[in-house]
Parts: sequence; C-alpha cells; structure tokens
Amino acid sequence: MKLQGIRVVDLSRFLPGPALTQTMADHGAEVIKVEAVAGGEPTREIGEARDGVSVYFANTNRGKKSLALDLKSPDGVEALLRLAETADVMIESFRPGVAARLGVDYAAVAARAPRIVYASISAFGQTGPYRHLAGHDLAIEAMTGVLSLNRGKDGAPAIPGVPAADVISSAMTLSGILMALLRRAQTGRGDYLDMSMADCLLTGVLNNLDTAMVRREQPDLSRSRSVGGNALYAVYKTACGGHIALGGQEPKFAANLLGALGRSDLAAVANLPPGPEQDPLREFLKGTFATRSRDDWVSFFAGKDVPLAPLKTLPEALDDPQFRERGIVATDARGWDHIGTPIRYADEPAAPDWRVPALGEDSRAVLSTLGYDETAINDLVRRRVTGEPSTLEIARHSGSAGSAAGAAEGVS
Repeated sequence: MKLQGIRVVDLSRFLPGPALTQTMADHGAEVIKVEAVAGGEPTREIGEARDGVSVYFANTNRGKKSLALDLKSPDGVEALLRLAETADVMIESFRPGVAARLGVDYAAVAARAPRIVYASISAFGQTGPYRHLAGHDLAIEAMTGVLSLNRGKDGAPAIPGVPAADVISSAMTLSGILMALLRRAQTGRGDYLDMSMADCLLTGVLNNLDTAMVRREQPDLSRSRSVGGNALYAVYKTACGGHIALGGQEPKFAANLLGALGRSDLAAVANLPPGPEQDPLREFLKGTFATRSRDDWVSFFAGKDVPLAPLKTLPEALDDPQFRERGIVATDARGWDHIGTPIRYADEPAAPDWRVPALGEDSRAVLSTLGYDETAINDLVRRRVTGEPSTLEIARHSGSAGSAAGAAEGVS
C-alpha cells in the first residue's frame, strides 16, 4: 500500500484529524492514536453504538492503535517525545498554545525528531486575531460567510447537513502532509503545517465569490447560479412527498429535459440569467414534478441524459448498489457498515482494517517498542500516566471482528 512504512502519531480529536489519519491507515500507515487516560477520544461516547462502540468513533478511528497517555505528566510527555522520534507524521488539534504549554509543540518535537512532518489543525490557525477563539464547524461556517449561502424556505440561515469546515480541512491537511512527505524524500527535512479550518473552508466557495470580490456585495441568492437562482439547479417536490434534484444547467441538458417533457419552447427561458426571469420555467417544473412520484420520474428520465437524481435518505444511500459495488459502503464480518476510502488506486489499493481499538488497547505494546520494560510500564500504569483496557473491554471492542485479513475478507 502507498503509505506502508509511515508511522503517524495522532493527537487530534473529533472529525478533521481523525478522518485524515484514518485515510492514511486505510492506505497502509501505522497510526497510533494518543488518547487521554481518562475518557479518551470524546467521540467514543457520541451518538448511537454497535456492541458498545460508537459509530462516530468507528467511522473515524478504525484500523488505528490506541495509546493512552497523560500529557499533563512529564513522564507522559517524555513517552510521547520518544514515540515522535520513531514517527514520520504528528497531528494535533489543540487550541493554539496548548501544545506548547504541554511541551509537545513542533519546536519541542522537532528538536527530538527533525524529520517529522507536524500538522496543527485549529479553527482559525496559529496566527491572527481569532486564533484563540473556540469554534466547531458551524461557528466557522458562520464566521467565513459560508453559512449565509445556506437558507431555508423562510429565508433564515439553515444548518448544513455536511460539516464542510471539518471535511474540507481534513482533506486539505492530508494533501499538505503528503506534499511535505514527498519533499522530505528529497531534502531529508520535515516541516510544520499550520492548518486553519476557516482558511480551508473559504477555498470551498470559489464559485460563489464573484459579487463579493467585485463589488463587496452579498450574492443575491435568488439570482445565484448554484444556490437558488437557476430553475435547472434546484430541488422539486414530487407526488409521493419525496423530491428530485436537477443538477445540470447546460443548454444540452435543458434541451433534453424539456424535450422529454414536451416543452422545448421553454428552452429559451432556461438560457436566461438565473433569477426571476426563469420563473415561468420554475413554475412549470414545480407543477409537472408534482404529478408523479419520485421513483416514477427517475424511471421516466432513464436513458434521456438528464442530470436528475432522487433525493435519497441516508439509509437508502447506504444500500445503493452504486456505492456497494465501489466499496465506499462496505459491511464487515460482524454485519457493521463502514464508509470506505474514496482514494482508489489501480496498483496497491487501500485495505481498510475494520477493527476499532479499545482505549489504551495498544499502550503496553507501543511503549515496549520505545525502550520501556515491563517494570517501567507497570509503574506508568499504576501512576495512571498510561492505561490499558481489561481483557473484557478488548473482547467487547474487537473480539468478534477477527484479524484484519479476516475482517477484510468478510466485506460484502
């Protein structure tokens, strides 16, 4: 696999960091997740669980090793620095200043491991007037203006279903890490990445910044090409109470759609600028789509080269044969669904390990590779500098999953 031989130390929590390190694990990296002795990763306790394992945690931490460390303890910090000396990548998502206060910031780590690629992911980055502000995805979407583009039917801002700041910053940080590793192969030197979720999010609206950049005016959503003004880039209700989405504005798609509906005369309206000028087309489509069910319309337009899609629920998407065939939705030997990796190589494809580590499951094994003997590890456990789960907890978290190969073989 592409990242075989790369060791990653993951201090991050919640979504951006854990998602990107999981992608690295899927492609062969050894990812050691460093968790607090008391409680561990917060997502272990968020949302619904399968056999006591949170789906959220499993979706972002499968295939990793778990090392429990108290980083407020000098001995815990020393263990982490020893680990960093053996690693290629380290990722943290503390608020700016916390890593330095703990003694595990880039300066401290690079002094011991100059080849390391170290990434910090924070809401607004390590510099600037907002660097110390707290903020998860929604606050960042609000601060960047991105939330202003999401409006409900009442015109009020609507909470998006996708945590865009989290997801985009995760992908951008992964890109930055891989670039740094590529450069390190040439220079022998590591580097530091200061990743701001807000910075990354602004790169996601490049197609909607025209009026803001030209005239410093907020886009008029009723005239916007991609967020409400175009009749052929919109969602329509169907007779069954479901919805269909039109996702193509090009003239050829307008011709195909309106020709199939017997209203080629409206093609001229479709070619008008987005906005109220397209209302006759919008009203026609609204009335027409209300006459049949969602699935009837999907059948009607099959083979007609129209970018029309049914608005599916999440359960429907998980069972969709498209996603099943590509393995982006997979089921392991336990019957647990997983989201696979979207990065598909023809050579050396990913091989996700569906197992999910119990808190501290690998503490003893990892520490033993860093020069700690059994007596020293027992002392660290006794003083709660590190921790390990009981045999029962290990069995509860991973006993039915089998080996990595066995789990992979059980994918359907």
